[in-house]
Amino acid sequence: MNKTHIIPNKIQERVEVALKYFPQLADIKIEFKLKKNIKKSTMQARPTFDSFFRSKKNRKYLILISKKFKISDKEFSTLDIPDDIFIGWIGHELGHIMDYQDRSRFNLIWFGLKYLFSENHIVEAERAADSFAVKHKMEDYILKTKNFILNHAEISEVYKNRMRRYYLSPEEIMFLVEDRDKMPDKLEKAL
Repeated sequence: MNKTHIIPNKIQERVEVALKYFPQLADIKIEFKLKKNIKKSTMQARPTFDSFFRSKKNRKYLILISKKFKISDKEFSTLDIPDDIFIGWIGHELGHIMDYQDRSRFNLIWFGLKYLFSENHIVEAERAADSFAVKHKMEDYILKTKNFILNHAEISEVYKNRMRRYYLSPEEIMFLVEDRDKMPDKLEKAL
């Protein structure tokens, strides 16, 4: 096990599957922490407070995972959702960490403030996290996670509309995959 990643035993296998798609995070300190409840979220990725006083390469990150989430007055256990969906959710959160990696201290602070106060910035940040996950070939997991939410009869239209507004659609994901897969052809033509 990688000593830079702290992962609870209950989720270790699934988290390690997601981490394999992000080899650049192998030496990045990330703690995955199960919480009883996270307000308005199922999972959250963020730098630790002390990371704001460290260099980029020495930052630490925290991925909080709510043990339960509630949608339309129905409570779900995060630990009991199908593996592929959980892995997709983790992949999205790792996408956030990829996004944070090259930001300066002040840019991270500004990013956090905009996330709190600007709905347009939330859209930008969530789509960027999805894009990082797709760039790292996690599209099958991301699509299964989206389909779980969008096609689940007990999930309210309000929540589904939030998903549609803030995150990439399945069609946009497939466009990114197609574009990503054409990259070697584009490079060949350029040479």
